[in-house]
Amino acid sequence: MAILPITSVSSATKEMASWRTSKPVIEYSKCTRCEICWKFCPDVAIDLVIDPDLKSPSDRFKTLEAPVIDYNHCKGCGICAAECPFGAIEMVREEV
Repeated sequence: MAILPITSVSSATKEMASWRTSKPVIEYSKCTRCEICWKFCPDVAIDLVIDPDLKSPSDRFKTLEAPVIDYNHCKGCGICAAECPFGAIEMVREEV
């Protein structure tokens, strides 16, 4: 039997913030609500939330569902920032 590097529970149930060195920060003025960051997040740490305070950067976007990062579950891997085609996510050094 092979030992695989997987968990038996969803990582959404584990808090990861204690060992994170960088965190993703979304610049909503660049965000097009394409949901790519949400699709690629391996830890289910990005939610899509309808927020009336977040304005669509253009009238061509009908949805105001914006990605919001749950920092309690984000491990800071940077996949969301690497996959964002619009450069709307920046990895920022975590303050101690």
